Amino acid sequence: MREWEAKLTPVLAESLRRKRKGLVGRSWYIDETYIRVRGQWRYLYRAIDRDGALVDVMLSEHCDLVAAKAFFRSAKTVTDVTPDRVTTDGHDAYPRAIRTELGRQVRHRMSCYLNNRLEQDHRGINGRCRPMLGLKSTASAARYCRCHDELRNFLRCRSRMRQHVPAATQRWQHMRKTAIALHILANA
Repeated sequence: MREWEAKLTPVLAESLRRKRKGLVGRSWYIDETYIRVRGQWRYLYRAIDRDGALVDVMLSEHCDLVAAKAFFRSAKTVTDVTPDRVTTDGHDAYPRAIRTELGRQVRHRMSCYLNNRLEQDHRGINGRCRPMLGLKSTASAARYCRCHDELRNFLRCRSRMRQHVPAATQRWQHMRKTAIALHILANA
């Protein structure tokens, strides 16, 4: 089972990442959360756009300027989009990382209250990691976190916040997207 996870998870995550290129909004919400790996806390950088769509995910051992720059570089490369506005909490590394990686024209807002939608979105990954009592290696934790968020984003039925989607449409979309994910795994 572990060999399948190690082989298939990166394939699925990269395929879903390529499908998102250019499809995210220009207003990003960025924050980090903590995940326990081998008894030590690691930092999971996450970003979503205004509509709740995933921008990028990155697991890091450190919460510093180097990690923040790497995250912004990765997010810009994956999405092929430079945001107009970035909302973060008060982390010291973000202003400099935004200026150097995204450019000076990006408007940076720092407010813990404006970032509540992302704080609520952390529930998905934290709700899955908490029952596991942490993960055992940094490499498998990075694979798991990236694939979990990519698949969760792919299977969501809303295209914007507070959008009502009828149950029949939700079922149809879920079955169609599950078939696509299974097709990706079958070809791996």
